[in-house]
Amino acid sequence: MTLEQDIARIAEQEAALIFDRFGPDEAWRLGSLLRDMAIEKGLPVAIGIRLHSMPLFYTALPGSMPDNEDWVRRKSNVVLRFFQSSYGMGLKMTRQETTLEAKFSLPIADYAPHGGSFPIKVNGAGCIGAVTVSGLPQRDDHRLVVEALLVMMGKSSDGLQLEQAS
Repeated sequence: MTLEQDIARIAEQEAALIFDRFGPDEAWRLGSLLRDMAIEKGLPVAIGIRLHSMPLFYTALPGSMPDNEDWVRRKSNVVLRFFQSSYGMGLKMTRQETTLEAKFSLPIADYAPHGGSFPIKVNGAGCIGAVTVSGLPQRDDHRLVVEALLVMMGKSSDGLQLEQAS
């Protein structure tokens, strides 16, 4: 897929993956689903789910690194600032040949426009939080989050999932 195709597909994901409600119970189910998927695939990831106001779920699986916690924080800060996926924002910055730091004066110590954090949107409320994975190449982090959201919402991945990196 081209950069433009990826940006368009991510926008489709963000428009389609919206909850009717989301609270601590849904965060636990989503986090546990992501954890189970990662364990099944032997992935060394950290997983975080947070609302604007507070964290709801965090786990670090074997093989993940201490830095992954900071990556989770920095990627979710992008989502909570722009209400868009961190991967989509990173691709947009690439397309514009700029950075979040240059364009918005956002420090790289606090904002990471890399794949793996996705907005938690609720019908009628908008973006209320972020679900984040860190530990894989950024496209794979993004794909894992979207895969879990598709499963949790009972939606087909046909036409919504990004292609595997080659």
